[in-house]
Amino acid sequence: MAPSELLSLASLSLLLALVVQPHEAYGSTRGSFLSNDGSATVNGICATSVTIHGYKCQEHEVKTKDGYILSMQRIPERRFEGNSNAGIKKQPILIQHGVLVDGMTWLLNSPQQNLPMILADNGFDVWIANTRGTRFCRKHVSLDSAQAEFWNWSWDELVSFDLPAVFDFVFNQTQQKIHYIGHSLGTLIGLASFSEGHQADTLKSAAFLSPIAYLSHMNTALGMVAAKAFVGEITTWFGVAEFNPKGQKASAFLKRLCNYPGVDCYDLLTAITGKNCCLNFSTVDLFIKNEPQSTATKNMVHLAQTVRDGVIAKYNYGRPDYNRMHYGEAKPPVYNISAIPRNLPIFISYGGQDALSDVKDVLLLLDSLKFHDEDKLMVQFIKDYAHADFIMGTNAKDIVYNQVLRFFKNQK
Repeated sequence: MAPSELLSLASLSLLLALVVQPHEAYGSTRGSFLSNDGSATVNGICATSVTIHGYKCQEHEVKTKDGYILSMQRIPERRFEGNSNAGIKKQPILIQHGVLVDGMTWLLNSPQQNLPMILADNGFDVWIANTRGTRFCRKHVSLDSAQAEFWNWSWDELVSFDLPAVFDFVFNQTQQKIHYIGHSLGTLIGLASFSEGHQADTLKSAAFLSPIAYLSHMNTALGMVAAKAFVGEITTWFGVAEFNPKGQKASAFLKRLCNYPGVDCYDLLTAITGKNCCLNFSTVDLFIKNEPQSTATKNMVHLAQTVRDGVIAKYNYGRPDYNRMHYGEAKPPVYNISAIPRNLPIFISYGGQDALSDVKDVLLLLDSLKFHDEDKLMVQFIKDYAHADFIMGTNAKDIVYNQVLRFFKNQK
């Protein structure tokens, strides 16, 4: 997924798709999807990945305060539940993906193995978020996705606009506080947003899987080269504001990274995410066919700044005078993770083989939470897990998801 996430789970797909299957389009046994130019007629995630397994699923649209129209999917009940539990309020859970992918990534494994359906089968009201710029989120009240201005955002805007919008929507629909689950970039925007109090009245608890926050110890050569490459002038390299991994310029740029000394792109999955222990090849193949998704080039630059600078801060415009225009100070403000309410129940799960969410960086995150109420912070370390195992691992249900379920059910 990009310098943190440039090579997160998504960049995995991004680079795999570019190098392994450069001419493969969206589509698989799961159905057809929207192309990056928004031109194709599509079936949504519900139709292609949820209802085919016997679950009810609703498609929703959410408008952010800055005008983006986001797609959300809701799995409101167990498979084949019928009407016996009609009218019973269920606890809502919001699930947030990482960069360069969308909510589809949570649904690639079988219903017995993927997190949204496991949650639904355990009686939760499951909501799947999708961020701006992905295939089902390319609409705006006044902008077209072909315009550069449509792509003038970084993960700061996901913190300030996307996440608050989907939280408010789910809360208004359910009238209940919400459990949150983030993976990779979904953890970063959650941590940053909660530190600024955006969801104070609607958040019940949070689970962070393979968290990325501090990224200075990311230990993949490919990731570090990418982070150094994503400097401000990258927009002139590409000449576009949209970073489309399937586009010709992005493809040439990413392939160039593989020629750097010390970068081994032969085994891209391991090179990007670390040595994943527990992936099913058919799931990885499906992942490659359905991803990657576009994001803003500015977002990639911001992620690279997070890697290089070793702090969790707002976007750096590169010049003190530009920063003063936006923030009133010469340097971008830092997100104060320790400002997250100490009584917020938090679950963190991280892996010993993760090249993106490195153990040293997770320990820095935990140090930021050292004053958190001891009985409100649950931490799980999985020695053999790497970045992709947390959402595609064949044994993730037994090792991770059952722990997540137990954590949520303990939050009365």
